[in-house]
Amino acid sequence: YSFCDSDKDQIGDLQGVISQLDYIADLGFNGIWLMPIMPSPSYHKYDVTDYFSIDPVYGSMEDFESLVEECDKRGIKLIIDLVLNHTSAEHPWFAAACDYLEQLGDGEEPNAQDCPYYEYYNFVKGDPGLATWYQAGSSGYYYEGAFSSQMPDVNFESAALKKEFEDIMRFWLDKGAGGFRLDAVKHFYDGMTSKNVEVLSWVNDYVKSIDPDAYMVGECWDGMLTYAQYYTSGIDSFFDFEFADSAGIITRTLTYSGETNNAQAYAKALVRVQNAIREYREDAIDAPFYVNHDLSRAAGFMRYDARKIKMSAALNILMSGSAFVYYGEEIGMTGSGRDENKRAPMYWSSAEGAMTKGPDDMEPQENQFPSLEEQKKDNSSIYNFYKDTILLRNQNPEIARGTVARLEEVTDGDIAAISKTYDGTTIYLLYNLSETEEKQVVLPMEQYGYQEIAGYLSADGGEVTLQDGTITMPSYSVVVLR
Repeated sequence: YSFCDSDKDQIGDLQGVISQLDYIADLGFNGIWLMPIMPSPSYHKYDVTDYFSIDPVYGSMEDFESLVEECDKRGIKLIIDLVLNHTSAEHPWFAAACDYLEQLGDGEEPNAQDCPYYEYYNFVKGDPGLATWYQAGSSGYYYEGAFSSQMPDVNFESAALKKEFEDIMRFWLDKGAGGFRLDAVKHFYDGMTSKNVEVLSWVNDYVKSIDPDAYMVGECWDGMLTYAQYYTSGIDSFFDFEFADSAGIITRTLTYSGETNNAQAYAKALVRVQNAIREYREDAIDAPFYVNHDLSRAAGFMRYDARKIKMSAALNILMSGSAFVYYGEEIGMTGSGRDENKRAPMYWSSAEGAMTKGPDDMEPQENQFPSLEEQKKDNSSIYNFYKDTILLRNQNPEIARGTVARLEEVTDGDIAAISKTYDGTTIYLLYNLSETEEKQVVLPMEQYGYQEIAGYLSADGGEVTLQDGTITMPSYSVVVLR
């Protein structure tokens, strides 16, 4: 909705995404997750009314097919948001179920043979007196809606419903979607991890039977010890909430003080999370991110300090797994407070008409950093730091795919020192997270088996140097040794 508008109605659309694919590819990204694109009455579109169509404000099915084709040309995998936990209250399934319940005679019990849609949702007779249950029309029945009355929860005990969802998944895979982002997976059965894993195992088995290379990432908004268990479902990835948001490890590392939040603690956390996930599945792919459409923008967490914003990018993007970046983070966009503010228009340019209007109830957002157009011209911009960070990641496959180990012999609290090993090759990553001090780290080349600096990042543009096994690093810098 807020990315790029192609038809001058100030609403982002699929053709707008197509027009910016070269920008995305040039940054170095090889995947895109689109938030819901199916018809929906809301600004966020997580309440779907038709799972087989494109919302008209975003374009047509032909536009989606063109987008897939253009992504393929650039080696970009396109995944789409798939909302299985609930439908819209305006979905024909739910409307039919409510009509049926309203027409039941006194003493007549509902029967799925008379109305199959009745069993697609969680209905009970009489008011259960709970905040997340709502009356179904004028009937004596109530339905569950964990998120809102406009989002009735579905019933995964229904084989017919699961068959509907299988048809939906096949439809989008046949259209060329490279996989799915699975919304709200811990809410399929609230508080029942094993039941949620069962649903995800079914989704995974079905999707992989159609396309073994499809990629899926689940949103289990919970602590690591919970979401790690979800990997037993076979789903490729789950978002790593441990490092995200205002109280996550990245923010704590850069803005909190003390030993539990220093660079060493960051390095320990990388190993801890990796091992927690691999305890459940050896080939699991972590999905680190810093912020998304539900969270305030990172620039605010960093108090609009450009140097810290840059380092937050490095701490996210250089993690193992499939790292995700929310649009606009690469230019330090603003957005906090109400939900709509977090989905503010991509700041392409300060020229009139260059941006979308954003969601209707969005409050005015004042970006603290220049537009993309201006940042592209500035070698020291947040944008160019992001580009350099992604390039460093892409040039060294061990960064995304490697097994992490901490170099415990490096004890400076400002230095995170790790190795990543993949396919028989080991590289070393050193992070100087001191805000002000240049640091020297001694890693004898013969002992560690590296030959050169493969690349480095520096928030201020200062140089990282290597001399006889001593690495000299300016404040806020990262180096890769190969």
